Amino acid sequence: MTIIEKIFASHTEDKVEVGETIWLKIDVRTARDFGGAQVVKNLEENYEGDYIDDASKTFFTFDTNAPAKTIGYANNQQICRIFARKHGIKVYDVDSGIGSHVLMEEGIIHTGKTAVGTDSHYNIVGAIGAFGQGMGDVDIAFVFKTGKTWFEVPPTIKVNFTGMPEGMWSAKDLALFTIKALGKRALGKAIEFYGEILDKMSVDARITLASMVTEMGGIIGFIPPNDEVIKWMEKNAGVKISPVYADEDATYEKEIDIDVSNLQPMIALPGSPSNVVPVSHVEGKAIDSVFIGSCTNGRYEDMKVTCKILEGRKVHENVMLKVVPTTRRIWKQILEEGMIKKMFDAGAIISNPGCAGCAAGQIGMTGEHEVQLSTANRNFKGKQGLGDTYLCSPQTAAASAVAGYITEVI
Repeated sequence: MTIIEKIFASHTEDKVEVGETIWLKIDVRTARDFGGAQVVKNLEENYEGDYIDDASKTFFTFDTNAPAKTIGYANNQQICRIFARKHGIKVYDVDSGIGSHVLMEEGIIHTGKTAVGTDSHYNIVGAIGAFGQGMGDVDIAFVFKTGKTWFEVPPTIKVNFTGMPEGMWSAKDLALFTIKALGKRALGKAIEFYGEILDKMSVDARITLASMVTEMGGIIGFIPPNDEVIKWMEKNAGVKISPVYADEDATYEKEIDIDVSNLQPMIALPGSPSNVVPVSHVEGKAIDSVFIGSCTNGRYEDMKVTCKILEGRKVHENVMLKVVPTTRRIWKQILEEGMIKKMFDAGAIISNPGCAGCAAGQIGMTGEHEVQLSTANRNFKGKQGLGDTYLCSPQTAAASAVAGYITEVI
């Protein structure tokens, strides 16, 4: 069996075969401030009696508009808070950070777990070997009520990264390179990633790769946990972790080899995360702003490399640099280590943890004709405003913020 088949088999009484529809037990059920109020409305209008199957497995996470920048979001968050207090549900409020990250840091989601929420990048938990999926508010309301939902068992493709890059590279470069290499072959499928390059990647780096599986068209991408990742999960969860690995004779729809020997800094041109070229192809293009953050690149290591590049330098006078960590834990760490001051002294704007540039009304939006570099996962027209957004690594973003134009690390 593949990883997804093993996880599904341990959470259902139905037959697990590719193409079969099963009822899946869900370990973690969440709703964000985006969609959360609609989940509450669906529960109260369509169900009677006890609305919650298991409050200990149910959470609200406020991260898309945190703190609320509009009256509508403030109302929606308060609707969720009132409902949560009434039903004994834990709320990770506007000071907590991005929900999926918080739940991994708190040890609530770890390898082998199943989780769903109102988040299109919930499959990010594949970074630690868990199954996660974003769903609409009607479906999440049903999971809140019943503790289960239906899924069609998807086929799995096996992606083998071959070779090792000799030059400079980051997890974001690998993610963008993979999107370009896969094309549409991952659409509607689970992915398992393998290769020597993954052994060089920390939890933070794996989160970056897993976050962009959505942009690959995949349902979820699993990166089998190594010892470092297992120890990280055990520390967070306070329990012994038994990772889920595919069987040696697992059946895959196809195997795809991707040679990463020549991996270099990559960038996605405005309009699509799949429109990827080497950074060198657009070297020298003037920029107006830079956003470093999001669920893809707001981790501690992203903050650390950003600070390293900025230290002793100044952000170019024509550039706005906006930096947003993913969680309160990371914000606290960079505060205590003096990184915030160093980035501030360089001219950066540092905000509280959250989704930021991936949500309308938050730090990271662009105006018409504005050229932005972003470490987020999407750059569709209008996603982060009316400007042109290029996707790149924190290294490229920070170096370009100093230079005033697109460039590789300086």
